[in-house]
Amino acid sequence: MKLIKNIQSIAKEVLRQEAEAVRDLIELIDDEFEKCVYAILHSGGRVVISGVGKSAIVGQKIVATLNSTGTPALFMHAADAIHGDLGMIQDNDVVIVISKSGDTPEIKVLVPLLKRTGVKMIAMVSNKDSYLAKNCILTLHAHAPAEADPLNLAPTTSTSVTMALGDALAICLLEARGFTHDDFARYHPGGSLGKRLYLKVCDIYPHNALPTVSEQATLQEVILEMTSKRLGATAVVSENGQMAGIITDGDLRRMLKTYGAAGLLDLHAKDIMTKSPITVSPDEYAVNALEVMQSKSITQVVVVEEGKALGFVHLHDLLREGLV
Repeated sequence: MKLIKNIQSIAKEVLRQEAEAVRDLIELIDDEFEKCVYAILHSGGRVVISGVGKSAIVGQKIVATLNSTGTPALFMHAADAIHGDLGMIQDNDVVIVISKSGDTPEIKVLVPLLKRTGVKMIAMVSNKDSYLAKNCILTLHAHAPAEADPLNLAPTTSTSVTMALGDALAICLLEARGFTHDDFARYHPGGSLGKRLYLKVCDIYPHNALPTVSEQATLQEVILEMTSKRLGATAVVSENGQMAGIITDGDLRRMLKTYGAAGLLDLHAKDIMTKSPITVSPDEYAVNALEVMQSKSITQVVVVEEGKALGFVHLHDLLREGLV
């Protein structure tokens, strides 16, 4: 096995070449790119992406990105197209064919077959003078000056450029469709990502007890309420039922240090509570409640609606839901 002494330098050079190629794409975003976006938007159909080799793998990733951002898409392998997969194409679809050279034998077989279907064809290609580019109505110019390997053979820079251009296309379509947070949540319901997108405070707090005391409650009553409800805090409510404050176990420790054990016996909830505590709405996303807790270094927050305490959300709830 050959001993490589400059591994770090090689890795940095690969990343530099790929980064520069992706950065150079910025200057290639032109009216042609914009026409591709509108061609897809106005088609009323799906985006069908095709390719072979590494282009096929990149194409599948672009399909996944399009689907998750509101643009219906599917993948058709160029080699399988001539064995029946052309049947998946519908009249109003837009087909994007990915190929670095645009002149491979598989592409030269596929393109005439696609043209017979009458669908709009877009080339995603590095060589704008290629057979593929000349036979498509539009071109997405995924220019890759050279691959990152010393032989200039392994698909590296070209695949990075193609994937980045696919991301740019997907996000432009997302913006044009007015794709919202709720839309994204609908397409990503699984796992912790899904919960971050759809789980709300109202889905959590009803499972917890609601410790509450009046403003005139004694210290003993406060401690008993906090202990029985096991949340390490209690809401303090006024005579008309409005949220007046909050008492946490931290407040009790601080009061003990300030007044001593004997002095605490004469205190009431209103003397200990933190007025105008941090609260969240029941319609707030749970991940936002988590951000509030983290930014304020607290472990629970009161859920309040129209001035009334509805419940508590604890950091442990969010841990259990996988948001942390």
